[in-house]
Amino acid sequence: MTNENPGHGAVWDLRGDPYDHVVDEDEAGPSIQRSFEDFLATHDLAEVREIVVGWWGPGWEGNTSELPVRLLSGVADRLPNVRSIMLGDIESEESEISWIEHGDVTPLLEAFPLLEALHIRGGSGLLLRPVRHEALRTLWFETGGLPGRVVRAVADSDLPALENLEMWLGVSQYGGDATVADLAPILSGERLPALRHLGLQDSEIQDEIAAAVASAPVVARLESLALSMGTLTDEGAEALLSGQPLTHLKRLDLHHHYLTGTMVKHIEAAFAGTGVEVDLSEQEEPDDDWRYVAVAE
Repeated sequence: MTNENPGHGAVWDLRGDPYDHVVDEDEAGPSIQRSFEDFLATHDLAEVREIVVGWWGPGWEGNTSELPVRLLSGVADRLPNVRSIMLGDIESEESEISWIEHGDVTPLLEAFPLLEALHIRGGSGLLLRPVRHEALRTLWFETGGLPGRVVRAVADSDLPALENLEMWLGVSQYGGDATVADLAPILSGERLPALRHLGLQDSEIQDEIAAAVASAPVVARLESLALSMGTLTDEGAEALLSGQPLTHLKRLDLHHHYLTGTMVKHIEAAFAGTGVEVDLSEQEEPDDDWRYVAVAE
């Protein structure tokens, strides 16, 4: 399947049949592989600028993204103009976000040296090895539990062109075991000279992250900061406000939080007249002292 995106080339929407739970013995492999082979045979690959990988489905051992990653990496030389890859464009009707299983996605970065955007949904089994990539500008992990090993791999990578980094860190129940210490190299900004947007979101340790961000060197060069979707309380917000100035930001996203009304007013007053767009929507209430992130399962 392909969609024309005027001015940006073709978008290759690669996905298997979510209802194809049995591989037909007369067909050549899982339905996503058949879709892949059909596309290669019928389209001008030089026109493809963006690849969106949806449901890859049963019929592949482990039901991980290993097959689409291997297939795409194997024909990268025939896709010279690809600049964006989305892996895991899977709706909840097909699979909950924390049931989306991945493998090692490093081959995509190795095979596509001109790639500018990589967006991955789902964190179960996700692997990434430290890399150097000269062109990548956007890296987005949308998960209910991002493994600490992936955060550490990003921190150990050299990404000189990266402008946008967003991580939905999630909860430990679904594999989100990253710590503030894992984030330290990212917060130093030493390997991310071009970074302009940082999102460290959807975390059950959002207060600890806010406190670390309050003194992080990378913040001074940011245009937008997102600490949203997690369990942020007055403690984390107070640490943020007591730290380095944030009035140089264009946007501060704190939506889905557990701040008191008093703290909300305090933040609004702190940024009044500064020109900073502050999102304080979705003020949540604890459930018997239990605080939930926005996206988990």
